[in-house]
Amino acid sequence: SFALSKLNTLVDVFWPEISDSVSKIEMLHEDRNFPQSKLAALVASKVYYHLGAYDESLFFALHADELFDIDDSAEYVETIVCKCIDRYIKNRVAQIDEEVTELDERDEQIRAKLEGVINRMFERCFEHRQFKHAVGIAIDMRRLDILERCVQLTSNKDELLNYSYRLTVQVVQNRKFRQQLLQTLVRLYRQLQQPDFVSMSQCLILLDDPPHTAEILERLVSRSEDEALTAFQIAFDLYENASQQFMQRVHTALAASPLARRPAGDDAAAAPAAAAPSASEADADADVDTAAAAPDAASTAPKTPPPQAEEMMTTDSSEVDEAAKERFARLLTILSGEKVIQLHLQFLIRNNRADARYLDRLRESVRNSITHSATVTANGFMHAGTTSDQFLRDNLEWLGRATNWAKFAATASLGCIHRGHETESLRLMAAYLPRNSAGTTAYSEGGGLYALGLIHANHGSAVTDYLLQQLSGATAEPVRHGACLGLGLAAMGTARQDVYEAIKLSLYQDDAIVGEAAGLAMGLVMLGSSSSAAVKDMVSYAKETQHDKIIRGLAVGVALTMYGRLEEADLLAQSLLEDKDPILRWSGVYTVAMAYCGSGSNSAVRRLLHYAVTDTSDDVRRAAVLSIGFVLFKSPEQVPDLVSLLAESFNPHVRYGAAMALGIACAGTALKEAINILDPMTQDAVHFVRQGALIALGMVLIQQNGVNSPKAGEFRELCLKVVADKHEDVMAKHGAILGLGIVDAGGRNVTISLQTRTGQSNMAAAVGVLVFQQFWYWYPLTHFLCLAFTPTSLIGLNKALEMPQVQFRSNAKPSTFDYPPPLVTQVEKKKEKVETAVLSITAKQKRKEQEKKKTAAATAHQPGGSTTAAAATATSASGPAAAPVPSIPEGKETPASSETSSATTAAAAPAAAASTETSTKEPAPASKSQGTLTDKPATVSTGTSTDKPGPEPNFSLLSNPCRVMRAQQRLVTLEGGRYQPVKSVTIGGIIMLRDRRPDEKESLVPTVKAHGPTSANSKEDDLPEPPPPEPFQWSDDML
Repeated sequence: SFALSKLNTLVDVFWPEISDSVSKIEMLHEDRNFPQSKLAALVASKVYYHLGAYDESLFFALHADELFDIDDSAEYVETIVCKCIDRYIKNRVAQIDEEVTELDERDEQIRAKLEGVINRMFERCFEHRQFKHAVGIAIDMRRLDILERCVQLTSNKDELLNYSYRLTVQVVQNRKFRQQLLQTLVRLYRQLQQPDFVSMSQCLILLDDPPHTAEILERLVSRSEDEALTAFQIAFDLYENASQQFMQRVHTALAASPLARRPAGDDAAAAPAAAAPSASEADADADVDTAAAAPDAASTAPKTPPPQAEEMMTTDSSEVDEAAKERFARLLTILSGEKVIQLHLQFLIRNNRADARYLDRLRESVRNSITHSATVTANGFMHAGTTSDQFLRDNLEWLGRATNWAKFAATASLGCIHRGHETESLRLMAAYLPRNSAGTTAYSEGGGLYALGLIHANHGSAVTDYLLQQLSGATAEPVRHGACLGLGLAAMGTARQDVYEAIKLSLYQDDAIVGEAAGLAMGLVMLGSSSSAAVKDMVSYAKETQHDKIIRGLAVGVALTMYGRLEEADLLAQSLLEDKDPILRWSGVYTVAMAYCGSGSNSAVRRLLHYAVTDTSDDVRRAAVLSIGFVLFKSPEQVPDLVSLLAESFNPHVRYGAAMALGIACAGTALKEAINILDPMTQDAVHFVRQGALIALGMVLIQQNGVNSPKAGEFRELCLKVVADKHEDVMAKHGAILGLGIVDAGGRNVTISLQTRTGQSNMAAAVGVLVFQQFWYWYPLTHFLCLAFTPTSLIGLNKALEMPQVQFRSNAKPSTFDYPPPLVTQVEKKKEKVETAVLSITAKQKRKEQEKKKTAAATAHQPGGSTTAAAATATSASGPAAAPVPSIPEGKETPASSETSSATTAAAAPAAAASTETSTKEPAPASKSQGTLTDKPATVSTGTSTDKPGPEPNFSLLSNPCRVMRAQQRLVTLEGGRYQPVKSVTIGGIIMLRDRRPDEKESLVPTVKAHGPTSANSKEDDLPEPPPPEPFQWSDDML
């Protein structure tokens, strides 16, 4: 005993000498009659620790029982405790996740002792009040009992529960355990003295539990006006996070409520429709809401006084009053999606700062159909959701150059521009939709149906039946192609069987053009459903058909079907990755990307990297590298280090994939590390690598100005330079044009965000970016990117769902988050004339001519003389009368063909230069894009000025509704004391406001009208004429 005690104190120094006799120490430990067997185990453990045999060291440390003091801060103890935690997690995961009941003999021997050490560690956490540490380890260990105990012991239950929720969403990757954990959180939220319904509803979305979600909403609406605000906030969060199918089921559950049973005259208020006016029979069905992706807890949301836990979720129909019915009607308006779409549309129209000068410069530079189509697409991106199609109206003749599929894509771009303008969608697109009379081509009609789907994307119950009808009645390939795409967009995520069967019927006709769109649309309809029947249909047909276009459409469709399914997709992905067809192999790659979208899964990243460097197909390798961005977009700072070596690969397809991975994962972040990798790639020797780098830079720098990201101004200049360079490859020009459209997307009021404001994956955005990547094969799919455009808005609403006139304070200098400056022109300085040398003989000749002119003038002025000669001389000297130069309104140009456009502009340049003001700073109007045509070199202002203004204030006041960028959100507060937000304004989005002074008159923000074509039956034409002025008597005093 004495020897062991001495060895225990000396082992850290003399462990090499003791290691020779470690077998004897083990024998002492195994001797049951030896009283110090535990001490022998501790000494043996320390010896093995110094030898680097950590498994053996852990084994003997566990048998030392209480002699192994986990409170000791020695390096040995900390290392063995970490090994103990790792071993315990491994055993628990093997037992629960993989359902393994048998452990090997050694693990079985130490399992009980291992759990004892873990329990002692948790007790130490409880004693030191380190509850977050305990919760994090408990979730890794699948110990829900420890989680519940932490919540019971802590004094700040709300904060700990919200922390647990964030871990559940961001860390837990096993779907089965996540469901168990969410159910536990819902129970704990309900047990709070003041239940957090906002966070509870987020859990219910992930649990796919619409009935309980509807119960919460009904309960809150029926109780009081104050709690109804919480219900409205939950409804807005549901719209942002839930799927279209989930919202339909919530609406169905609420339809059974006593609050929904109202007189026939009130039906319109109870279920408002978001359909277009009397243009189709399908317009009556508009009660269904849209969805983006998944949720996250509103951790900073203040709690409203809720019912007691034992009173949960019951509604007494006898106490329902008219006020509750009105609140219920407003709730249905939100759930239908009508109010959210209307608010975002108002925000984008009101704050539109798109600069059409860029488009004019692009239009002057394009010389072929590829760049022409790209410019039209860029216009759609720049004005996405703003309803401003002024550029297209001003350049109709130029737009008319588009033919065939280019005309299809140009018509579809109207869907990007009018995205969300659902109430007028059928009227807006009436000129392009199929009709009995002649006048439109099949390409325009197909593009019109595609545009209709883009307008109603993920919220299309109002037009789904109309598109079904058009699909069944169409015969032309372009029309059926557009109908399939539009139908897939409108019915996205609904899993409607009738829609799926109609699209499948089009697929089975084995037409390459139609089949490609049909395969993609099947995946859109079954988005995230993991339907085994749908997957079987698509995979089996992909293996049978001979058309590569159909296989590509089905390949993307299969990946979309497995969206967010985590490990459920592993078997399908592995079978696809082992297929001999490279198209199906990259389908397996995209299946991994969609199944683990936003999860940050290490196993998924390892699998993608493996195929990125080993597959024989360049398409598969490119898709594998690109897909890393989908898995890791929630931790963008990790991606540059991960793909930096791939960005220097010898294979250009891998380099392209690395660029796109950075663009996807770092979109809207302006991350310096990503920019440093992408910037050199814009000079790559391969044209399509330059194309990918320019597009990716546009995604990374979207919404940035020259202050918060100096590279933004340089990028705009680079794009204009690439497009204007006659020696540049057309693919690089295509990338530059798209990049320029992306960086100023949505009137400079949207960002590309693959996660919602609350941190969960944005389903519609992920779909949009994935399908956008298929422009590599089929360029009309470029328009899908508008699904990823998320308004960077902060909108405050009162109890009547109206926008009061309030101000938000941004605690940053105004220039930091201001709009980028408009494109300006540099006026060239006139060159000074150099005096010409005059010869002596020339001077003599000039003097003779002057003398002759004087003599002739004197003769003409004599009495009786004629002035005809002088007039003739003057006429001949001045030349013929100059023809008047037509003035070109700002932002417009006269129609001209492509052959004469540049010549005409060049001829008019001197006159334009003489009459042009030298002002270089002219702010763009808020509601309308305009530009100035000039052939002078255009540059992008960097925001610096030669003037010396006063010191810039450290804050700015933003009027409701306002643009608040992602980095700006944490700096925003609500000004004034009248309104109180239901949840923190730092989250952004739509915020319900409590009125602390309801008796005072409220000032509301007026609505603005959407742009677009007018017709004879438009609402403006129906307005009465203004009355004539009042009678008055004229007098001279009125002058």
